[in-house]
Amino acid sequence: MQVTLKVLRFDPAKDKKPRWETYQVEAEPWDRVLDLLHKVKWYQDGSLAFRRSCGHGICGSDAMLINGKNRLACKTLVKDLGSVITVEPIRGLPVEKDLIVDMEPFFAAYRAVKPYLINDEPPPQRERLQSPEERARFDQGTKCILCASCTTSCPVFWVNGTYIGPAAIVQAHRFIFDSRDRGKRERFKALGSGSGVWRCRTAYNCTEACPREIPVTQLIEEVKRAILFDSF
Repeated sequence: MQVTLKVLRFDPAKDKKPRWETYQVEAEPWDRVLDLLHKVKWYQDGSLAFRRSCGHGICGSDAMLINGKNRLACKTLVKDLGSVITVEPIRGLPVEKDLIVDMEPFFAAYRAVKPYLINDEPPPQRERLQSPEERARFDQGTKCILCASCTTSCPVFWVNGTYIGPAAIVQAHRFIFDSRDRGKRERFKALGSGSGVWRCRTAYNCTEACPREIPVTQLIEEVKRAILFDSF
């Protein structure tokens, strides 16, 4: 099939503002949007810039705005989009070139919630054990691949770049509800600040955008309750 691929491009070296570039690409229905971008870069326009790594929905590096929705280019099939496809960089982060955005603000929020196990108690002779129920309590948060699809789909993040964002809150949830962790108080400082979890307006954009089907909004609400009641 013939696909019209429209890409919002921006090269700071020569462009004053973003511009649309249109390409005609031969594709199979089961091709992915990532395949189309490869065909353009390899055979039509080598200056096109975008991120990709594993190509299998694990690394999260190729999150883009595809036909108006945040998706992973490596998981989105042509047959589900039709013959006209638009691709833009994810919103709310500075564009470095074409579909590549500066992820540093996103990862700064990630680091702020201390996304690692904190436990200063004397270690046991073997590992710190958990029951299957204790492990299941935070399972959803472990599925996050840090693609930023949820955070950059959030209208609060678009207008308030200091908002910590859904992805960071999901990462905090993963450790707050881990029975082995003792660092919740430290995380609550970042999450309870003026740019923290209370900025969430429960728009559900984040849940709809997540390529791993994490119930992001639900996890955010659980973190809010943990801060309020400290009982879980």
